[in-house]
Amino acid sequence: QVHLVESGGGLVQAGGSLRLSCAASGRTFSSYAIGWFRQAPGIEREVVSLITGSGSSIYYRDSVKGRFTISRDNDKNTVYLQMNSLKPEDTAVYYCAARLGFYSGVSHDYAHWGQGTQVTVSS
Repeated sequence: QVHLVESGGGLVQAGGSLRLSCAASGRTFSSYAIGWFRQAPGIEREVVSLITGSGSSIYYRDSVKGRFTISRDNDKNTVYLQMNSLKPEDTAVYYCAARLGFYSGVSHDYAHWGQGTQVTVSS
């Protein structure tokens, strides 16, 4: 079992940066792939970035490539999402999720979710 807590959201102007953190409990954190998803009002939840337990494989959705960077520190049981050059269309609640094994871009494949953190980008 793993418990996830996101932090780092907030209000930022377009072009600014935020770093989200996803802190996990449990002693087998490195066994879990982590996904960052986001959901804006009236829009279906979408995958943002994924990372395997070892950090050796990473995925980004096209719209964030070159702007967002996912990383993890398994000694600290934490995954990060560095978001640069933020745009108003990045505004959403951001969630991290965990699943055993390789990552998946399908939200239903994740059994463990954080409570979410709001990111608002003003124009």
